[in-house]
Formats: sequence, C-alpha cells, structure tokens
Amino acid sequence: MSTNAGSLAGRNKGYQRLFAAGLINGIGDRFSSIAMLALVLHLTGSGMAVGISLGVRVLPYLFMAPLGGLLAGRLPRRTIMMAVDFLRVPVALSLLWVDGEHRLWLVYTGSFVMAAGEAIYSPVRKSSIPLLAAPEDLLRINSLEQLLNGCVLILGAFTGGIVSLYLGPDMAFVMNAVSFLAAGLLIRGIHYPKQALAGDAGRESRPHAEGRNHTLGLSAKGTRRRALRTVLGGSLALQIVLCYELLVPVINGWDNVLISVYAVQVFHAGDSGVGAFYAALGIGLSLSFFAGRLFRKRLLAVALGGLLLEGILLMMISSSGHFAAAFLLYILLSLAGGIGNACLDTLVMRETPPALQPAVFGLLAAVSGTLLGLSMLGAGWMLDDVEPRMLGFAGGAGFAGIALLLGGYYLLRSKWNKRYRESRP
Repeated sequence: MSTNAGSLAGRNKGYQRLFAAGLINGIGDRFSSIAMLALVLHLTGSGMAVGISLGVRVLPYLFMAPLGGLLAGRLPRRTIMMAVDFLRVPVALSLLWVDGEHRLWLVYTGSFVMAAGEAIYSPVRKSSIPLLAAPEDLLRINSLEQLLNGCVLILGAFTGGIVSLYLGPDMAFVMNAVSFLAAGLLIRGIHYPKQALAGDAGRESRPHAEGRNHTLGLSAKGTRRRALRTVLGGSLALQIVLCYELLVPVINGWDNVLISVYAVQVFHAGDSGVGAFYAALGIGLSLSFFAGRLFRKRLLAVALGGLLLEGILLMMISSSGHFAAAFLLYILLSLAGGIGNACLDTLVMRETPPALQPAVFGLLAAVSGTLLGLSMLGAGWMLDDVEPRMLGFAGGAGFAGIALLLGGYYLLRSKWNKRYRESRP
C-alpha cells in the first residue's frame, strides 16, 4: 500500500481490519472465480455455460442484499460479516468434487450460495465504512476501496490464472476457503467507536447500540420504508445514482462475460489471458486511487463523465486487433470506472443518514446485482449467435447513451428545481 494510503488508513484505525479482511477475502474469491471460469470453458467450450456460471453469482442479490441491510439494523455488523465468511468455507471446498461436465451443477450451486453470502456481506461492509472512517476522509476512503479492488484483481485474478494453469483449479478452491477463514478472524477484531454507533445523533431520539432499530425524527409512526422514500425523494443525486444502478448493469453484464471470451476465443491467450485482462482492470482501479484526489467537487458530473469514457473505450476494445492494445484499453476503462464508483459511493454516504445506509446500500446492491445477473445470462445466450466484437461495440454505445441520458436528466431537473425555488414567495 502507498504511503498516502497507509497514512489514510492510519487515521481511521477501525477501517484497517475491514480493509485487510476485504483484501484477503477478495483475493481468495478471485482465485476461485478464475479457476471456475477456466474449468467451465474447458469442460464445455460454451459461452452460454460461462454466462450461466457468472449469472448465478449475482442473481441472489435480488433477495439477499436487502436482507443484509435489514439484518444490519437488528444484529451487530461484525457478527454478520464473520458468520458469512465462516459459512462460505465448506461451500468453497465443495468445488473440489467437480471432475466432469456431469457435475457442473456443483459449480452453479456453489457459486449461487457463495454469491448469496456476498450479497448479505456487501451492504453490511459498505455501511460500516462511515462508522469507521472520519467524515472528511470518505472520498479518499472510497477511492482506497477502488485500490483494494485493484489489488484483488491484480493479485487474485492474474495469479489465480497462473495457479489454475499450472497447479489446477483445486488449489485455487482450497485457497479461497482459507481466505474466507482468515478474513472472518480479522473481522472478529473490529471494534466500532461508540460515537459512531450513536449514528446521526442530531436526528435520532436517543443514542443506541449497533444493530438496533433507529428513528430518524420523522415521527413516532415513521417506518424505514417511509424514511427511504423521504431521503430518495429529497435528493436529486440519489435519484441519479438509483437510475444509474437500474440502467448500467443491464449492459455491464455483457462486458463481464466478454472479458473471458475475448481472452480465450478472440485473442487465443488461454487462462493466462483471462488473468491478464482482469489484472489490467486491477491496475486501472489501483490508479484511480491516485487520480481520485483530483476530483473533490462535482462528483456526479465526474461519475457520468467516467461512464461516457467507459463507453468509448469499450467500443475501442471491440475493434482492437492486438492483445496488448486491448490490455492497455482495459486499464483506462477500469481507471475511469474506479473514479466514478468512488464518487457514487461517496454521494450515497453523504446524502443518506447513517441509520438508513445499510438499507440503501442493500437496495442498490439488489437492483444492480439482479440486473447484472440477468445481463450475464443474456450475454451468454446472445454469444451463441452474435459475434463477440459486435456485442462489445453495442455495449460501449449503450454506456455512452446512458451517460448522456442521465446527464441531460440532471441538468433539466436542476433547472426546474431552480425555477421552482425562485418562483416561491
């Protein structure tokens, strides 16, 4: 980790263990993911099978991500994350029994169960960040999260491809199980500051312990659902983020499937090529941590601009004739995406009261994860009839169109809101 990243984590000591657990957990999971994709391609050679194996990893988000947000309002966050990590250990080991196409159901089942755990884990972990980090450091911490994702992709995906190639997928599955165990033990040492657990003290009726229901001063009869509607209705930025999560995953699933297909079937680079492309994404995410410090204002505009650039880069990747050129374009693609993700997460944390953040992050994860899974399934089906480069170009054009659509909506609503305020006496 860089000196800046280290000093940032040092000022937010409660976040250090959360970061380390996420790094270990993520690297092990990437080892397993790369091995699983390589195994499915080796056994079937089918883009549809790849789409199914990826799709079942995100479909659980529809039901389990909101459950994670709900549980975080009733149980300690630390307990939830530990339980999810420990329960995924035997599931990861179950993939050792896949020795032929007749046992692919174990891959699909194991992927589904582990993804269900991640769907619960993710919103709980993300809603823990504002409790463990200083408010003025949120943007930098969210950029550090992109660095974490980058390290996971570089160390996990690239080395995972090498391990899968030379040691076989079984070793990757074992390492995934060990990583879940280690991450759970790290989470066990997290202690939330008492002042953070008090949440939004200015709005709540009284301090509370973590995991209990919170009131937001709406009314004695106010419900969490009404509170969510109030928060979303009063923030144009949150409305744009929700629209983003409704539209972008519909196309983003295509690119997730195409990364493996490009490496294996278009550039004929095999397992190591899949790992290299994921490592390129990791490099871009890591660089976004350093580039993110340049963007402290107009976070929504930066996020939409990054999405527009992603669309252009995807169209360029679809027409690339050389593996090295596609590798460099994937770095730029991930750099733009990492900056945009940090901006969007920071907007949600700034615009949402602490007590509602688990529910909001659970809602966003459920929406985006479900649509991403359906998109992956659709991509696998389309790849049996559509040339990969053509599908990639269409996806890039879709990203660019969404960025322009959301940007136009924001400008129109901002002007309308300004005129409405000016017209009021």
